[in-house]
Amino acid sequence: METGYELLLPDGILTYFDVTHAERTSTAILIYLDEKDLSEEERKGKHLQSKGFYPPASIHDFPLRGKSLILHVRRRRWQDMDTGNPYMRDWEVVAKGTRLTEEFASFLKGTPG
Repeated sequence: METGYELLLPDGILTYFDVTHAERTSTAILIYLDEKDLSEEERKGKHLQSKGFYPPASIHDFPLRGKSLILHVRRRRWQDMDTGNPYMRDWEVVAKGTRLTEEFASFLKGTPG
């Protein structure tokens, strides 16, 4: 079932994240997302244990209705029980060295000034 969020969020983000809630302030629209658990396919061959969530990161996307659009993203923590190392899903929506989505950063690079 479509929720309408897929129209506002970066392509593919809802594959890995669930929207927990959204709110509007006088200057921004805030959308809160939690990373989904790993699928059986992603877990295959790995001995991982969930360790909760990392602190949320704020990511700026295209403004909406004259307000900033800020995604508050909480990534899951997993620990590889065989190595003791942390494990994270490879997720490339944020432009390197920024707190902007790839699409928004590319748009800004193309504008003068």
